[in-house]
Amino acid sequence: MNPDLNLNQLRTFVAASDSMSFVGAADAVHRSQAAVSMQIMKLEDTVGQALFARHTRRIELTAAGERLLPYARQMLALEAQALAALRTQEVVGRVVLGAPDDYVASLLPPVLERFTKLFANVEIELVCLQSTLLKPLLQKGQIDLALVTRAEDLEGTLIRREEMVWVGSQRHAVWKKSPLPVALFDKGCMAREHTLAALDKSGRPYGASYSSPSLLGIVAMVDAGLAVAALAECSIPPHLVRLGDAEGLPPLEPLEVVLIRGRSSNTPAVECLAGEIMAALRPLRAVA
Repeated sequence: MNPDLNLNQLRTFVAASDSMSFVGAADAVHRSQAAVSMQIMKLEDTVGQALFARHTRRIELTAAGERLLPYARQMLALEAQALAALRTQEVVGRVVLGAPDDYVASLLPPVLERFTKLFANVEIELVCLQSTLLKPLLQKGQIDLALVTRAEDLEGTLIRREEMVWVGSQRHAVWKKSPLPVALFDKGCMAREHTLAALDKSGRPYGASYSSPSLLGIVAMVDAGLAVAALAECSIPPHLVRLGDAEGLPPLEPLEVVLIRGRSSNTPAVECLAGEIMAALRPLRAVA
């Protein structure tokens, strides 16, 4: 008799692979670390192979874990879609969703369009703030879900990785200037940290005279020919020029987009919206 895969164990397995930590997985699935370890052991017993290599302070996927991960993601996404379809008529309520304005503009519109068609009786309130500014609102219970950039103090379920790309104005070749004028997001933003880290590593002289907390502000500065900027690929306006090695600009580390649930936000409306976000925005292949 073939063993059956348990969805709760798969959910814990995915959470552990996203955070590469049983402690992080415990926080994500709201279980104790001991319960997480037990679920992983049971799943490993079911498949007959070790899924994680355990080290003193971290874990990493084995080859078997890498093979299982994309299937686990698909199974959980299908579960979320099935439950959403069944709950279409009965779910009511309100969900407060937080995200930076670039994710709101580029990633969320198709998700929200589909969700409102399925769940007409659920009200959604959007809070557009920089990722780090959403953390205290999550802690205070003022936000149910947050789609944010992963940072040291912002851990959640990994949704996707977004490449960062240099952009400039078609009308102003400011990338030829020295020092290089750069427009940055405000302090605390991971996009800013990745940009500065890449420039410092490259050794190219630059000046960070322009900053803004919003995508619109950054795009306005670039469009006016004041500076170049590094943006998440999903949020690059089509009229801007993509830049790179040919223009003397260094490679950039990608951003990790994660979904964080408020600790007390476990209503059917919240669960359905979280399921729709994961199903729509996660690639079918493992995010590795």
